[in-house]
Amino acid sequence: MELLFHFDLMAFAKTAGYIGIFLIVFAESGLFFGFFLPGDSLLFTAGLLASSGYFEIVPLVLLIFIAAIAGDQVGYWFGRKVGPRIFNKDDSFWFQKKHLFHAEEFYKKHGKETIIIARFIPIVRTFAPIVAGAGNMPYKIFVTYNIVGGMIWGIGVTLVGYFLGEIIPNASDYLLPIVLVIIFLSILPPLITFLNHKYKKNK
Repeated sequence: MELLFHFDLMAFAKTAGYIGIFLIVFAESGLFFGFFLPGDSLLFTAGLLASSGYFEIVPLVLLIFIAAIAGDQVGYWFGRKVGPRIFNKDDSFWFQKKHLFHAEEFYKKHGKETIIIARFIPIVRTFAPIVAGAGNMPYKIFVTYNIVGGMIWGIGVTLVGYFLGEIIPNASDYLLPIVLVIIFLSILPPLITFLNHKYKKNK
């Protein structure tokens, strides 16, 4: 779904501004209807724009960091409140149970580290905190991994875009191929997991 935003992502990020980027990261980090929003690519693009002076990098990364943590917090408490009943919720335009089950499988495989790893996997990063809450992950553990994950993903990906823009002249001219690489890298882990599961099933 993220790919829909990528072909004019520079304009999209400029239009969104600081507040828009904050709200998008917040929604995509833990609100179940935010799974279709751009994630890694938006952070990278925002960092790239900061390197050309469009954004100030310090307030940008702070806002993204806070939004990433706050979004996961809301997702966790939503999952905690609703509990296992969410797995019986009917599908709708904004909610697809398959995404929830996928996040649950990922959570079962990676445990508490899912809160960090899922940050780099589209859709899973939206539903992981909800699954953690529904599965009653201890809050102190969740908060710790949430902060670490928010820092590595939110600040890290944004700074990669920023420093790449500083190092490579006219880096924005290569945004589309860079974004395609980001998409490929983000879908690689679940793709490997799927192929591995299929291989074991057919073995």
